[in-house]
Amino acid sequence: MIKVTNQITPETAVKKNNAQTPFSVAKGTPQNNPFSIEKGTPQQPTFEKKELGEFNSFEAQRVLNVCNICGYCNGFCDVFDAAQRRPALTTADLAHLAYLCHGCRNCLYACQYAPPHQFNINVPRTLTQMRQYSDALHVWPSALAGALRDSAHTALLLTGGAIALLLGLIWLLAPNTNASGFYRVVSLPVMIVLAVIPLSWSLLALTRSWRSYWHLTRPPTAVVTWRSLRLALQDVVLLRNLRGGGPGCNDVDERFSHLRRRLHQGLVIGVGLCFVATLTALFYHHALGWIAPYPIVSIPVLFGTSGGIGIVLTTSGLLWLKWHGDLTPTTRSAQNADVTILLVLMTVAVSGLALLIGRETAAMAILLALHLGGVSALFALLPYSKLVHVGYRMMALVIEQIERQSAHH
Repeated sequence: MIKVTNQITPETAVKKNNAQTPFSVAKGTPQNNPFSIEKGTPQQPTFEKKELGEFNSFEAQRVLNVCNICGYCNGFCDVFDAAQRRPALTTADLAHLAYLCHGCRNCLYACQYAPPHQFNINVPRTLTQMRQYSDALHVWPSALAGALRDSAHTALLLTGGAIALLLGLIWLLAPNTNASGFYRVVSLPVMIVLAVIPLSWSLLALTRSWRSYWHLTRPPTAVVTWRSLRLALQDVVLLRNLRGGGPGCNDVDERFSHLRRRLHQGLVIGVGLCFVATLTALFYHHALGWIAPYPIVSIPVLFGTSGGIGIVLTTSGLLWLKWHGDLTPTTRSAQNADVTILLVLMTVAVSGLALLIGRETAAMAILLALHLGGVSALFALLPYSKLVHVGYRMMALVIEQIERQSAHH
């Protein structure tokens, strides 16, 4: 038997389905032992270049095989039960498990085989790497996979380019003296074009990417029902897999917390309020003939302001968690991708609030260029940033609900 070097504390061992049971490993046969990582082992990792770029699929299979045998962390989230239903751990299985994982990190701090144990089991980091390569596998068009891998430079280039374009248009085009407010600087048709073109492209790219992922990961016998969709959407809204089985997740270190889950929910609410504000403003303009800017007490301004403040507060909180959190359960590149999209969202929100404050001042034109440029860049970044995970994760949760219903019949 293997001597356990990482003991589970009473605080960590909560709501588990299985007892802690170390398993034996036959000595002297490392070539036949999928769990051995001793120096000098002749077993070499396999690379599936055609499917996953340079992702080390053997390492992911090794880690999850250990989890399937141990079973200690099954109560934390859906990943471990789903992995036990997939003993082959194929490419499709790994892609599904990667997005079923919400990165709550509990399994790392509870694992008796986590570093510095010789098994070196780090499930969150392994599945983070899988997500990164899966994203690159499904990105459309495939030539832009590099833009997704280096999302920080992509975001900087798109945001800077969009703002420069707006500033150039404002400088080249004479103010429209027949219009008022924002439309005196940038006409409504120009605003629509700057939003519709990047958004249309992104919706097309997202559809192709998500369709590719669905075809890879959907079990052949899976049938989507309204019940599976409803339960998956419920999991998305409640972020059930970020509850760590109940006590919370290890957001920063081994201590339990619900902060990250609540910040994510708050961010979604903030974005939703801004979306409602935009729809209301469109209704005001096209149906009622009311031209922006609108009074402070109007629905578009109240909803937009509330949403903008919510986005600033929640992105600030998530950035704080990123900067103070342990990097062991993730990768530097994944951390950079998370920080990048949070900064883009914050930039859009801050520029929108600044535009509201300065809309009657001489700085209005520059503030408008900053805000519209940020919005256009955000739309263009949807398929080539961390935001693409929304669709992948929803599909993973739908598949999980389908399999649960099948198991109960």
